[in-house]
Amino acid sequence: MKLRKATAAAAAALALTLAAAGCSSDGGGTSSGTGTGAATGAGASPSGGGKITVGIKFDQPGIGLKTPDGTYTGFDVDVATYIAKQLGYQPDDIVWKEAKSADRETLLQRGDVDFIAASYSITPAREEKVDFAGPYLLAHQDVLIRADDDSIQKPEDLNDKKLCSVTGSTSAQNVKTRIAPNAQLQEYGGYSECLTGLENKVIDALTTDDSILAGYAAQPQFKGKFKLGGFKMSNENYGIGVQEGSELKAKINTALEQMVQDGSWDAAVKKNFGPANYQNEPAPKIGVIVT
Repeated sequence: MKLRKATAAAAAALALTLAAAGCSSDGGGTSSGTGTGAATGAGASPSGGGKITVGIKFDQPGIGLKTPDGTYTGFDVDVATYIAKQLGYQPDDIVWKEAKSADRETLLQRGDVDFIAASYSITPAREEKVDFAGPYLLAHQDVLIRADDDSIQKPEDLNDKKLCSVTGSTSAQNVKTRIAPNAQLQEYGGYSECLTGLENKVIDALTTDDSILAGYAAQPQFKGKFKLGGFKMSNENYGIGVQEGSELKAKINTALEQMVQDGSWDAAVKKNFGPANYQNEPAPKIGVIVT
């Protein structure tokens, strides 16, 4: 694996931002039109209501899930809640907003959310549109298949198979471009739709990050029905998305470092992925991207 580090200029800018982080300022991005608006810094919001809006996934068990009773669970939820607290917000001050894969950059650019924690892999293309704090988790692309399906033993076996992922995700395209050019891509609006197709044999495999797949496989209603392929087809560096140029980036990086140091990061991993026996990588270093 190769490491891609922040440039010297970016590092210098980050250091300057960290030095100024203790001063109050209007650095979290601006509100545009009808959006909820990005927070102007710890303890403040454009509306003056003391709220912070965070984008998460609503349909990823173990990562970000909106439950039937209206609560939110998952590793990203725990990370975002910890960050919000370090920024001066209590859990009741958080407004959760769904951030589908195809909508994440738009939500940030419009100022509809203050930051996004939604299994958001850091990529050069996305870095041209938004900024990222982190990374805070290193995942790997894998596939989920039916437990009784022995026809997929290696990534190349996905050729001629119906392969599902969600619109806006890079996972399925990675497989088709790099590994199985004859795979038949099926893009759905959400992972839950892919899962239904897999269960009903409409598709043959669901591909995304192993952390997400482990969350699904660990759900009580799916135990014994699916299995992970065990293929490490890519490295996915999860970052916290913020508006381009937002000073929240430095503050969030500081919060993530604190989360690792005080043991909260390990506790969140065990809580959300432990039931699926997910073999996580150690907490990544801020600013270091594994490629």
